[in-house]
Amino acid sequence: MESTGVYWIPLFELLESRGFTVFLVNSRHVKNVPGRKSDVLDCQWLQQLMSFGLLSGAFRPQGDYAALRVVARLREMLLRYQATHIQHIQKALLLMNILLTEVLSDVVGETGQKIIRAILAGERDGETLARYRNGHVKASEEEITKALQGSWRDEHLFSLKVAVELYDFYAEQLLACDQQIEQLMKDLARYDLKPEKHKRRGGKPKNAPKFDARLLLLQMCGVDLTRIDGIDVTTAFKVLSEIGADMSKFKSAKHFASWLGLCPGTKISGGKVLSAATKRTANKAAKALKMAAVNLRNSQSALGAYYRRLCGRMDKGKAVTACAHKLARLIYAMLTKGEEYVDQGQTYYEEKYRERVIKNLTHLRDSSRSKSLIFRCSRFFVSKNSFKINGHFLTLFVVPSICSSVLIFSGFARMLKPCIFEEPKLKQRIMAKIPIPIGSLNPFVRERKSSNARYSI
Repeated sequence: MESTGVYWIPLFELLESRGFTVFLVNSRHVKNVPGRKSDVLDCQWLQQLMSFGLLSGAFRPQGDYAALRVVARLREMLLRYQATHIQHIQKALLLMNILLTEVLSDVVGETGQKIIRAILAGERDGETLARYRNGHVKASEEEITKALQGSWRDEHLFSLKVAVELYDFYAEQLLACDQQIEQLMKDLARYDLKPEKHKRRGGKPKNAPKFDARLLLLQMCGVDLTRIDGIDVTTAFKVLSEIGADMSKFKSAKHFASWLGLCPGTKISGGKVLSAATKRTANKAAKALKMAAVNLRNSQSALGAYYRRLCGRMDKGKAVTACAHKLARLIYAMLTKGEEYVDQGQTYYEEKYRERVIKNLTHLRDSSRSKSLIFRCSRFFVSKNSFKINGHFLTLFVVPSICSSVLIFSGFARMLKPCIFEEPKLKQRIMAKIPIPIGSLNPFVRERKSSNARYSI
């Protein structure tokens, strides 16, 4: 069946519930339909490709994980709608010349909520409203009082009231959504484990679920994904709600990264790489991992050092994608092997990176010496040193400083055993024709019978 939008979902779920193996195919793999295009021809083309075994099913969570993904996406949508009404609250305050956003970083925080609800209750005195200030707020009561000198127009107060009521409505819906998610995660729990205490600083994320999601995530997959630096409870919940805990659908970590759209592209033609850019994707798990990668910029962990090193050698967007790719591989390894992630620290990573750089430079130095050898050989090469043996061309190179011989036979270079020459006579011998009798292919051997040394093969 060919479908757009969400029209395929009811039929897909119905066939799956009746025992059919249903394939959800990526439209990019079947877009080249031969001949004139119509819905009937598209279906026939899909049937033909399927009969030849050329189609593979796309990933889709099974069972309760599919239900968890639906509710998790609904929760994300409610958060976006609620954020829109926060902007409406800020706009209504600004129209009344109440600059609450200048003294508070979050107008829907504890202090902001108390002040706004007091305003809707009829309070207009700035000093009285400033007394709702929490002790953690940096701005003083005097600064808050100056920011609360507004016009208090009725139409703007009404707009503020409607925006606050809508904000509260979505807060109630989010609470009901969290209760549903908690029940689904309890049904999916397979392990009786308890997480260790966090060593990292920082409180609970603002938009995190209102229940102990870290405990339920650990009981779902058997490993604590929040031990990975940059991944908090919200990120781990979003990733697991999209992919589930069963990674058997992906053959390897490379397949998993490719599905996320985080691996380099392979646009190659004629042996030349035309583009290595990652493909454009709307994968929600990939977006969550990219946000987690950005959070590593100040981390003193090995992943933080890796991210900062990448930012130093490429633009930030590519560094974020590369770091998100590493996070995806770590998650795949933890879910498939059941092993906990242990951070070695920034110092350990930098020391290992230093050793790797030194090793590569040493290898590069040795390689450059070999290239210098071939270059010095070519400086002394003349046409008289080429010989034709049994229809093949053979060329002799001699390097005075290293006293090595390089044999190029039928286009293939091979280092032979070192030959001992007298250096003052080397250049003179190379410039003259050296007779080489046809024989077995053995390393060059110098004959010491006379001063006119000959070289046999």
